[in-house]
Amino acid sequence: MVVSTQADTFLVIKTAFSEWLGKMQFENVCIESLGYCVPQEIWTSADVESKLQPLYERLKLPVGRLELMTGITARRFWPRDTRPSQLSVISCHQALTAADWSNERVGALIHGSVCRDFLEPATACAVHYHLQLPNNAMIYDVSNACLGLLNGMLQIAMMIEAGWIESGLVVGSEGGRQLVETTIDALNRDLNLTRQSIKNSVASLTIGSASCAILLTHRRVSRSQTSLRGGACRANTQWHQLCMSDHDGAATASQPLMSTDSHELMVQGVETGQATFGDFLAACQWNRSQITKTVCHQVGVAHRKMMLDSLELSIDLDHATFPWLGNTGAAALPITLAQAIEKRHVISGDRVALLGIGSGINCVMLGCDWGQTPVSGITYPAEDNFK
Repeated sequence: MVVSTQADTFLVIKTAFSEWLGKMQFENVCIESLGYCVPQEIWTSADVESKLQPLYERLKLPVGRLELMTGITARRFWPRDTRPSQLSVISCHQALTAADWSNERVGALIHGSVCRDFLEPATACAVHYHLQLPNNAMIYDVSNACLGLLNGMLQIAMMIEAGWIESGLVVGSEGGRQLVETTIDALNRDLNLTRQSIKNSVASLTIGSASCAILLTHRRVSRSQTSLRGGACRANTQWHQLCMSDHDGAATASQPLMSTDSHELMVQGVETGQATFGDFLAACQWNRSQITKTVCHQVGVAHRKMMLDSLELSIDLDHATFPWLGNTGAAALPITLAQAIEKRHVISGDRVALLGIGSGINCVMLGCDWGQTPVSGITYPAEDNFK
C-alpha cells in the first residue's frame, strides 16, 4: 500500500484500527528483538525500611514487613537527573544491534513509559534524534500507566499489518527513585499517620527502574519468525481512582506522590483480567492448555498468584522479575519477557501469553508463537552481576 498524503496516512490507520477492533489478529507481525537496560544502584527492601526508621519506630512496625508483604527483595534506581530518553536510546540500540537491523529501516518509534523527559516535546523526539532514525518515521509518546509499551506494540503491529511500515520500535524507561524518595520523606514527616493510613503508600515503595525496547518487523523480512498472533483488551474505568498520582510528574525534577488502594486494585485488576481472557483465547485461536509460557505485569507475589490462579494457569509456566527489580511500570512486562528468553524459560516453539494489567483499570493480553527472538541487555552506568 502506498501512502502519499497525510489524509491517506490517517485513512490507513483508521481502516486498520477498525479491522483490528473486530478481530485483533495479526498475520504479518513478528517480534524481532528486545533490548534492555537496568540500573546499577540497588536498594533492598531492608534499605528502604532503614530509611523509614522514624516511621517504623513511631508506629512500632516490624522490620521485614515490606518484603514479606510484597515478595520484593530489591529494586534498582538510575543516577539522579538521568532522563528517560537517555536510557531509551540505549535500549533501542541494544534491540537494533541484537537483530542486526539498520536504524534507516525503522518506520515508527513509540515511547510508552509513564516517565518522560518533559511535558513537551514528546520524549520520542529525543530518542529519534539520538538514534538518527529516518525523518519520515512516525514518532510519538503513548501514556497508559503500566500498559504503555503493550499499547505501543499494538499500534506498531497495526502499521505493519496495514503495509504502511516495514518495522517499528516501542521503548520506555521508568525511573522510580523520585517516587520512592518522596514517599519515604512524606511518611517520615507526617506525624498524624497511622498503620491504617500508610497502606495507600506501600505500593509506591515497591517501584523500581528499568528500560526496555521491542523491535517489531514484517514477517517477510523477519529472521526471528516470532509471530504476534493477536490478543484482546478491556477497559474497566469505574476503578480509575484506585491508583492515582497527585499531579503530572513527567519531568525528572518532579516530587511525585501516589495513593494506591493495593488490595482493591488487585481484586478488580484480576477480575478485569478474567473478563479479558476469553476474548484473548478466541483471538489467538488457543485453548487454555495450549499456552506453554506466561509473562505477567510485575506487581508482587500476591498479585501474581491471584492472577494465575484465576486464569487456571500454572505458576510453573510463568517468569517473574519483581523479586529483584520491583514494579518497573510499563517496562516491567517487556523486560521480564527479555529475561525469560535469556534464561531459556521461553524457547522456540512456545506459545507465550503476555498478560498486562494497569491502573485505570485497563487490560491488554497478547499471544505469540515463539521463534528465535534475540535479546541484548546491559547495566547502566556500568556492568555488575545481575541476578
